[in-house]
Amino acid sequence: MSNNMKDAPKGHQRLERNVTLMALATLVTVAIGGVVQIAPLFYLDNTIEKVEGMRPYTPLEQAGRDIYIREGCYTCHSQMIRPFRDEVERYGPYSLAAESMYDHPFQWGSKRTGPDLARVGGRYSDEWHVQHLKDPQSVVPESIMPQYGFLAENTLKVPDPAGVLTALSRVGVPYSDRDIEMAKTDLASQGDPFADPADLEERYPKAQIRDFDGDPTRLTEMDALVAYLQMLGTLVDVNSAAAQQELAEETGR
Repeated sequence: MSNNMKDAPKGHQRLERNVTLMALATLVTVAIGGVVQIAPLFYLDNTIEKVEGMRPYTPLEQAGRDIYIREGCYTCHSQMIRPFRDEVERYGPYSLAAESMYDHPFQWGSKRTGPDLARVGGRYSDEWHVQHLKDPQSVVPESIMPQYGFLAENTLKVPDPAGVLTALSRVGVPYSDRDIEMAKTDLASQGDPFADPADLEERYPKAQIRDFDGDPTRLTEMDALVAYLQMLGTLVDVNSAAAQQELAEETGR
């Protein structure tokens, strides 16, 4: 027997030598730790700290997001920048939980065949996005992304924009009665530079109102998808929000 075993307390020796007792002690320890971690969550209305600037998607952005999901873009592109130096240097400030609070489902992703898109909004022009979607290899020669030129040919069809917003409001997205009432009008006017957007910008701060696909005569699926891509990561002042979050965590310790 080693000197360490001789010096160990008898209770500790007994625990190490008895498999059943060790398993029971482990179970109790894990159970206590689990209760400490999980129990407080039952008393919180929301585990995500809200940050200034976050808002629900406009009807056009939501339509673009639905197309993004329909075409399986999430299988190759994540939307979550992790707090690691290499990720921050390549993609921008790390993602905040609040930036996904209105996503149903969220688009964090589990793999990256292409780059992360959490902060792609405003990084490229509308023309670049349209060309990239039509012929990816023309702008990124090494790309293996398929072509999505048909999106520019497909007229955008959302049978019931108000119904989409109503469904999302039922799972916690804070669309107002006015948002739901104006959903169909908002959908058309955001992608039409000649339309009257009414109070769209007031209800959806930082909403980008213009023709996105280069053809102002019609609203296409390309318009919707580019509108969605161009707003990703543009709503929140992430540097300020991250600083506030770190200060709150330090204060709460």
